[in-house]
Amino acid sequence: MNYTNNNSNRPIAIGLDHGFGNMKTAHCCFQSGVTVHEKEPTFKRNLLIYEGRYYTIGDEHKSFMPDKASDEDYYILTLAGIACELKSRGLTSARVFLGAGLPLTWVSEQKDTFKAYLLQKPSADFSFRGTDYHVEFAGAEIYPQGFAAIADRISEFRGVNMLCDIGNGTMNVMLIRNGRPIPSQCYTEKYGVHQCVLAVREKLMQKFGTTVDDGVIEDVLRYGKADIGEKYHTVIRACAAEYAEGIMKHLREHEYNPELMRLYVMGGGSCLIRNFAKYDPNRVTINSDICATAKGYERLAEAALRKIGGAA
Repeated sequence: MNYTNNNSNRPIAIGLDHGFGNMKTAHCCFQSGVTVHEKEPTFKRNLLIYEGRYYTIGDEHKSFMPDKASDEDYYILTLAGIACELKSRGLTSARVFLGAGLPLTWVSEQKDTFKAYLLQKPSADFSFRGTDYHVEFAGAEIYPQGFAAIADRISEFRGVNMLCDIGNGTMNVMLIRNGRPIPSQCYTEKYGVHQCVLAVREKLMQKFGTTVDDGVIEDVLRYGKADIGEKYHTVIRACAAEYAEGIMKHLREHEYNPELMRLYVMGGGSCLIRNFAKYDPNRVTINSDICATAKGYERLAEAALRKIGGAA
């Protein structure tokens, strides 16, 4: 097959944020669901073909799991993410060096296993969205989730700061004092956006005896509104406000004091704080870039490549 190659053949750093809700790279975001087909499906818009099997990417979110290497889904999602990044660079063939991550308190125990999982094969040939790709893996590094997004400017975090990274499955909390993370005050909780969606579903069923598509619920959480009746809006907004207060309560349990420290909120769930929480905008920073962590992984991977003599 004819591939568009990286002419220098030097490794390209690609950051991948393997979320339970969404896969993110520096330039793209798509839902983390993977549906496997034994035969080619009718609808092929997000079809990935690998080793004779067919995978539809992104029809739904992935369920929470405490070990991301326990099935093949995140490997398939990794290939899809790489394809998106190569397409953005006009390439279909390259050597890649992966930057990825895990929740803060999972890194020490799971990073070696997850790295081996991502590098399980030296190369991969696959097709995604009708384009053929050839990828050779030059290595990978695993970083702490959330922290990677601010690692290049952590020296700016003077005084006491609390970092809160809210994903679909987990919420990661880190205390930073004068630009230095405090390892003993890092926490990972199963309190992601999906928990809010579940609460909304239950409340809507209780009040109206009906179900509402998760995409509609997520639109209200993300943008504050959706194309639905006001009575549904009211219930969803009330649940979201309760959940946002729950986030603040969890932070207070980890010694967050808005008068003594600044709060930096990021991740897909940052929209809940922005849209529904009560906070002082002078002391709370909200980073709404859902790809911020993936970009951080990529910056760190580029630095790792330079250190070992490669080039990104």
